[in-house]
Amino acid sequence: MTAQPHSDPDFASPPVRAHWFFRYKLYHIPFWIVYHYIWWVVALGNPVKVLEALFTTSVIKFLFYVTGQALAVYFNLYFLVPRYLEKGRYAQFLTFLLLTILATAAMIVPGYYLSAWASGKTLEAFFGAGNYAFFHMMLGGPLSSTVAAMTFAMSIKLAKNWLQTQRRQQMLEKEKLETELNFLKYQFNPHFLFNSINSIFFLIHKNPDMASASLAKFSELLRHQLYECNDHQIPLGKEIAYLENFIELEKLRQNDNLEVVFDVQEHFDGQPGIAPFILMTFMENAFKHVSRNNDARNWIRGDLRIDNMSLKFNLSNSISDDEAMEVVNYGGIGLKNVRRRLDLIYPGKYHLDIRRDAGRFSVHFEVELERLEIGETAQMSLNQVG
Repeated sequence: MTAQPHSDPDFASPPVRAHWFFRYKLYHIPFWIVYHYIWWVVALGNPVKVLEALFTTSVIKFLFYVTGQALAVYFNLYFLVPRYLEKGRYAQFLTFLLLTILATAAMIVPGYYLSAWASGKTLEAFFGAGNYAFFHMMLGGPLSSTVAAMTFAMSIKLAKNWLQTQRRQQMLEKEKLETELNFLKYQFNPHFLFNSINSIFFLIHKNPDMASASLAKFSELLRHQLYECNDHQIPLGKEIAYLENFIELEKLRQNDNLEVVFDVQEHFDGQPGIAPFILMTFMENAFKHVSRNNDARNWIRGDLRIDNMSLKFNLSNSISDDEAMEVVNYGGIGLKNVRRRLDLIYPGKYHLDIRRDAGRFSVHFEVELERLEIGETAQMSLNQVG
C-alpha cells in the first residue's frame, strides 16, 4: 500500500509553510510586537528595562496593547475605510473612527489592572504613584498610543495604495498603447471598411434612402474610432451609439438568415462613463463567430441595462461546431488580454462570465461605472469640435 502524504502543517514543505504564513498574514504578529516594543523603548528610554518588564507580569499589559490596537487598526482599514471613507461618507467615518479609538483605549486599561493583580500588588505599588481612575488612565497612554498606531497603519496603507495606483497607471498606459494598436489592426481593418463601402455603394441604386442612412452611420463609426475613443472615459451613450451603428453596418454585410436583436435601456440616471471599446470587443466577436448555417436560423441576441451605475451586459450568438473552439479568440486580441485590460481599468469592480454551450456562445458582463462630471462631458464635446 502506498503511503499517503502527511496533512499536518508541521510536516509541510518550506514553500507550503511560507505560503500559509503569508496567506493568513501571520507576519503581522511579529510586526506588532516589534512596533510596541519600540514604542515602549521610546516611552521608557531603556530597551533593557523594557525586556525585563516583558518577562514579568507587565507582559499582560503589553499583550492588551498589541491585541487591542491590532484589532482596531484592521477594523479601520478593512471595514471603516472601504465602507465610509472611500465612498465619501466622511462625517460617518470620522465619527466611527473616534469611537473605535476611544473603545480601544478603554479595552487596554484592564491590562493595567490585571498586571498589578497578577503581581499581587496594588496599582500604586506596581506602577508608581499616580491617578489610577479608569477614565484618567484611558485618556493617558492608551489613547495616545492608539492614535499613533492608527495613524501609522493608515500611513502605510495609503502609501501602499498610492504605489499600487501608480504601478497600475503605468501598466494601463502601456496596455492602452497596445490596445490601440490591436484595435487599429483587428477592428479598424480594411476588410471591414471595404465591405461596408461596397454594401453602401450597391444600396445607392437599390435603396438611396437606406444608403444615405448607412453612410451617416459609417461616418459616425469612423468619427468614434478616430477621435472620440481617445479619452480614458467616454459617456456610455456614445459607446451604445457606436455599438448600434456597428450592428447596422454589419447587418448590411450579412445574409438574410441572420437575426440580430440588441435591446438597450433607453434612459438611465446621471451620466455614466465607460472606457471605450469595452463592450465592442464582445460584439465584434459575436459577428465574427456567429454560425453560417444555411438550413437553420443564425442569431445574435443582446441586452444592456444599468441600475445605479451598475451596468449589466448580456450577449449570445449561435455557433457551428467548427467555430466552437475558435470563438474565444476575440478577434485576435485574446481572452487573456480582455481580462487583463478589465483588471487594469476596473480592478475589483467587474464580473465576466463567458460560456460555450451546445450551439451557443454567451457573455455576461457586469461592471460598476463611475459618474462623469458635467465638466468632463463638456470638455469631451470641446475636444470633438476641435
